[in-house]
Amino acid sequence: MKRARQSLRRQARNTSWSSRAKTFEKKIITAIQKKDAKVAKEALIEFMSQIDKAAQKGAVHFKRAARRISRISKQVAGL
Repeated sequence: MKRARQSLRRQARNTSWSSRAKTFEKKIITAIQKKDAKVAKEALIEFMSQIDKAAQKGAVHFKRAARRISRISKQVAGL
């Protein structure tokens, strides 16, 4: 019983962290599609911060976070 309650709380917390990172990722992708380098770079900084925090908290695997940062950084640098 207690383990189930803990699991639900942790799931909600992890979902929140992942959701925040995804929100900034979507902002970057829309900026890339519009070829807006300034907005993309600003959103990239926020995205990197959020995804790193999520990785530190264990909501996202740290290697997955690094991979997502790398791939999106390449796209922003190409603008």
